[in-house]
Amino acid sequence: MNILLECVPCFARQALDAVVEAVPDPGLREPILRRLLHEIADADWSGTPPAMAQRLHRAIRRELGHPDPYRAVKDRMNETARQLVPAMRARIAAHPDPREAAVRVAIGGNLLDVGAKTQIAAEDLSAHLETIWTQPLRGDLEGLFRAAERAHSILYLADNAGEIFFDRLLIEQLPAEKITVFMRGAPVLNDATAVDAEAAGLPEIAPVLDNGSDAPGTILEDCSRDFRDWFDRADLIIAKGQGNYETLSDVDRNIFFLFTVKCPLVAGRVGEPVGSLVVKPGRMQIEANEDSP
Repeated sequence: MNILLECVPCFARQALDAVVEAVPDPGLREPILRRLLHEIADADWSGTPPAMAQRLHRAIRRELGHPDPYRAVKDRMNETARQLVPAMRARIAAHPDPREAAVRVAIGGNLLDVGAKTQIAAEDLSAHLETIWTQPLRGDLEGLFRAAERAHSILYLADNAGEIFFDRLLIEQLPAEKITVFMRGAPVLNDATAVDAEAAGLPEIAPVLDNGSDAPGTILEDCSRDFRDWFDRADLIIAKGQGNYETLSDVDRNIFFLFTVKCPLVAGRVGEPVGSLVVKPGRMQIEANEDSP
């Protein structure tokens, strides 16, 4: 999914948000923001939104001299999610369909995204999760679980800190013995890395590796050779988050995308309104369904 002109204000907002979050001296904010806006203007706009965001956030880290300027944000998100896990686990267990409930919770946590215009603050997460039980869950839920049962090897591509705690609740409803979880290879925005996976206890239930990339999505050519080998061998890929959809939606692999629709451009692409909880089959799944009698 390539960058459109309508994406540019979102990049500018990300730059402003990063400067406000990570630069305590107001006098330094304007010159840094000006340099970041030049970075956006000079970039190649023919790629995906996560490729632009990768370039922008590399510049942000360089300007700030900080390898992980969102670390404090991620820690707050992790702690908030940690406190909600017992209640969410109980809600899942009591639901008529625990698998559906776990998908709802995992996708509901996807709004913990400082890169999105529709993000929610960590302190608003509890109230937001109360809304997910009555929202339509759009897509192919049954297809996801059928594919997971048939698969021998499953890659679970994680997205954000905080959200990773709810990913664990979903993995508990899947055949976890088949799953390998992949995190970002280096900090970018509030995307989850190995530190966040450890905080969520993910290594207790599935192997956790990283993709070798600092893009807020999965740009295959930017990922490590090891990750690409895993990706090519997997029978099923479960990709969390809109960034993974933007970078992998045209890839011919057996993928299910799980995310909250966060912008009108993606809404138009998936055919669902902003705010939707989506279980979106990838192109290979859609073509297979169209070919079946």
